[in-house]
Amino acid sequence: MDRSQIQRCIAALWDDEIVPQLTEYIRIPNKSPLFDPQWQEHGYMDDAVRLMENWARSKLDALPGATLEVIRLEGRTPLIFIDIPAAHGGRADDVVILYGHLDKQPEMSGWADGLGPWTPVLRDERLYGRGGADDGYAIFGSLAALLALREQKLPQSRCVVLIEACEESGSYDLPHYVDHLAPRLGKAALVVCLDSGCGNYDQLWLTTSLRGLVGGNLRVDVLTEGVHSGDASGVVPSSFRVLRQILSRLEDETSGEIRPRDFHVEIPPQRIEQARAAAQALGEEVYSKFPFVDGMRPADDNLTELVLNRTWRPKLAVTGVDGLPALSSAGNVLRPFTTVKLSLRIPPTLDGRKAAEALRRIVEAEAPYGAKVRFEGEKSGSGWNAPQLAPWLEQAVDAASRAYFGPPPVYMGEGGTIPFMGMLGEKFPQAQFLVTGVLGPHSNAHGPNEFLHIPTGKRVSMVVADIVARHAVAD
Repeated sequence: MDRSQIQRCIAALWDDEIVPQLTEYIRIPNKSPLFDPQWQEHGYMDDAVRLMENWARSKLDALPGATLEVIRLEGRTPLIFIDIPAAHGGRADDVVILYGHLDKQPEMSGWADGLGPWTPVLRDERLYGRGGADDGYAIFGSLAALLALREQKLPQSRCVVLIEACEESGSYDLPHYVDHLAPRLGKAALVVCLDSGCGNYDQLWLTTSLRGLVGGNLRVDVLTEGVHSGDASGVVPSSFRVLRQILSRLEDETSGEIRPRDFHVEIPPQRIEQARAAAQALGEEVYSKFPFVDGMRPADDNLTELVLNRTWRPKLAVTGVDGLPALSSAGNVLRPFTTVKLSLRIPPTLDGRKAAEALRRIVEAEAPYGAKVRFEGEKSGSGWNAPQLAPWLEQAVDAASRAYFGPPPVYMGEGGTIPFMGMLGEKFPQAQFLVTGVLGPHSNAHGPNEFLHIPTGKRVSMVVADIVARHAVAD
């Protein structure tokens, strides 16, 4: 393998084709179905699929025998399925699955002047806009890696590229596609996922675990209509106060610790050691990457504890609220109800369905004052804990990190959720996993000013090429 040629090939593809394609992709407001229930009528998802499909088809001649199909199961978001046969001595039976998604999070407020979710801006090797880093680049980076291998006639086992359009809604369509495609997928030996994060842009970060997620809308009703607050306060308990009581069942408001043991697991010793090493590599970047207001400090002074908090411990966020009027319209009224959207991140090895049942049971039990309390679940997904790396993959990751980044790799869990990883882990228990990504400091996936760090995208693509080639000749 001529790694300098790998670098030249992939860098050129990124500069000449991938960045322009991603620029156009960012313009498309193809929000995930949870955030755009009328996605079919709006047609934006189809626009994004068409953009990626057209570019990928233009590369099939350089991948002899490869086929591309956009599969559309009835009533479900589309899926791009690309099948690339083995080449140059690679194996047809040990399949490499390369995964990504093309659906996007909603707009979110707070974008800086000149930036916006659907306004691509290239500035200082950063491509700003929604979805470029999460996870539009995956199909381009994956195919760039395979094209670089073909250019040198390097061995490559059969590869399958899967790009879904429902990940930001919990991937609820994906199991149906995996079942539908089971006879065509074959035996997955290596899974490559480019939808994760990186602690910095200076070295390769391998994701060792992902938290699960359960969430939904918690509503508290105390009245059938709003009443004068001077007349009712002290007689009618406010819905907000009742809601606070219920949330305190879940979370210690002082420490942020999740109280019920239903949501905790014992953290494996290896993951604690990896968290310690990651904290040492990052230093203050563990928390300084977040845009704290002046005077604000992180939840703990211990860096290792912060890493474990965001990777292996359950944590609650209230991500939305209803029933509260805008300040300009807020009269002296005791409101009839308050609804909040709960996002509870759960440890990687905790069963998501059991966690969802526990969450409902805890918040709906014994409503204070007899208030009407309802929890409507929206998401329920288990996390994922990576299997032990095979010796060949551990060596390949180390060599690729040093070749394309310089320093050795770092292993760390991530706080987000990729439902596909847990699903594949169950279906292919013998598979190895290469989970990484470009979401580093300040890249702010799901928030304002999201960007793709282009040099990292290039280097991650090079790493994928290197490891796919090593897989083809591994014992």
